Amino acid sequence: MTKTAIIIGSTGLTGSLLLKILLSSNIYNQVISFVRKELKISHPKLIQHVIDFDNPDSYQDLVKGDDMFCCLGTTIKKAGSQKAFEKVDLEYPTLFAKAAAINGVKQFSIISSLGANPQSGNFYLKTKGRCEEALRVLAFKSTSIFRPSLLLGNRKEFRVGERLAEYVMRIFSILMVGPLKKYRAIKAKRVAFAMFQIAQSDSVGFHIYQSDEISDIYTEAKNETKLKI
Repeated sequence: MTKTAIIIGSTGLTGSLLLKILLSSNIYNQVISFVRKELKISHPKLIQHVIDFDNPDSYQDLVKGDDMFCCLGTTIKKAGSQKAFEKVDLEYPTLFAKAAAINGVKQFSIISSLGANPQSGNFYLKTKGRCEEALRVLAFKSTSIFRPSLLLGNRKEFRVGERLAEYVMRIFSILMVGPLKKYRAIKAKRVAFAMFQIAQSDSVGFHIYQSDEISDIYTEAKNETKLKI
């Protein structure tokens, strides 16, 4: 049986990797991507909807399929303000999720952040936590929250702070064992692959996967599939 995948955030670090996996998989015969600007990708499975994310009435009837993946995310610095950041990391994912639930999408998977908590004093982590809580009440068969630590990979834009953090995390990751293991930096491809893999596990309910669990899912599954990224 083939399925339809829906993805938002397919231009980002993890989203672009996940899009490749979805298009390469024989499980999905159709992949729908919602974007601001058309992707420079041509594939017989790919359907692109160029939309105004601020106008949900224009796209909500198009959010139809089996499994939805949300890889939307930015930083407060890049967004320009806390309000703009909140729109990308809370408002947009929530609006899409509500449309997906109404339209009968069975599974919803989203990238959150290690430490996400609606009660956090950190605005970034608080926003991520609020998004998770908003998703918890929606009527999906399965909701999967992925909480990676610092993401490693080749980004389109150069971020000095993140490059420095990557360097430090690579040095100290070997010392992070036991309870500290979840704080190790993680490659974006592992997160993308884990999102795909969990969507095929036919799980039921609301699940949170911490960074070390995401890495374990990737390690266990990489030898069981022919997909390459």
